[in-house]
Amino acid sequence: MSEPTRPEYEDELVVARRDVAADGVAALTLRRPDGAPLPPWRPGAHVELLLEDGLVRPYSLCGDPGDPTAWRIGVLRVPESRGGSAHVHDKLTQGAAVRVRGPRDTFGFRPARRYLFVAGGIGITPLLPMVAEAHAAGAGWRLVYGGRSRSSMAFLDELAPYGPAVDLYPQDERGLPDLARHLAAPDPDTLVYCCGPEPLLAAVTERCAAAWPAGALRTERFRPGSRPGTAADAPFDVVLSASGRTLRVEPGRTVLETVREAGIAAPSSCAEGICGTCETEVLAGEPDHRDSVLGAEEKASGETMMICVSRSLSPRLVLDL
Repeated sequence: MSEPTRPEYEDELVVARRDVAADGVAALTLRRPDGAPLPPWRPGAHVELLLEDGLVRPYSLCGDPGDPTAWRIGVLRVPESRGGSAHVHDKLTQGAAVRVRGPRDTFGFRPARRYLFVAGGIGITPLLPMVAEAHAAGAGWRLVYGGRSRSSMAFLDELAPYGPAVDLYPQDERGLPDLARHLAAPDPDTLVYCCGPEPLLAAVTERCAAAWPAGALRTERFRPGSRPGTAADAPFDVVLSASGRTLRVEPGRTVLETVREAGIAAPSSCAEGICGTCETEVLAGEPDHRDSVLGAEEKASGETMMICVSRSLSPRLVLDL
């Protein structure tokens, strides 16, 4: 995971835009006005666009990590958009400026002998640089990529050179991805990376949970998944290590809301437990994880928590705030 307390890069970048050969998808390449290098990133990282009216939206980096001068993102125009994708498509035209923060890596691309990548729609974006790195490293890999139709599937031109390693599932031609076949044989040397709409993520998660080794699956969501929690909301105390202050988090209130109301600065973006911006180190106590960012092993360790949604199983938490 990223270092949540480390200062992040934030600057106004210039947009170079092209519409890719996919319905409603725009590719934006972001550069500094002077052409100077941007902070390095690894496959799986994302940046946040700081838009007007306080909108902050995370987008996966899908370009070349070896190019220090450019960050590329792919953005789908979403009809039920809360404002982010509409702003990007309507206002971030060629040469426009946009404030950008990051990069932050919450998808964690790890070394493995083999990979299975599963993408749905615009979920292909974080997987593109992973595919390129796996291929360059000589690892075994397959990509299962589904979409409504071939015309809706972005970056097919960049995937074409990989040949049969890429298995395309345009729904109007082949139906939904054949997960039963692709996930039939659990392999301790294979990591599964999946990004896409919630039904796809739920289906992949269910199959991996039933047979695959713990920790084999990594997912990234556009929207919050289920938040089961392990306890009903109950009040608990949060101790802020920097000041020693103790705050009471009441039922129906979040840690993030509570510390901000007390005048404590705490970073946040989505407030839904999907972006990782508010990740905070836990110094003592047992978090009740309700986010969609941390993997099972990371949640079990209890070392960090997403304070925008997660609560506490213990009466008291000590946080690095």
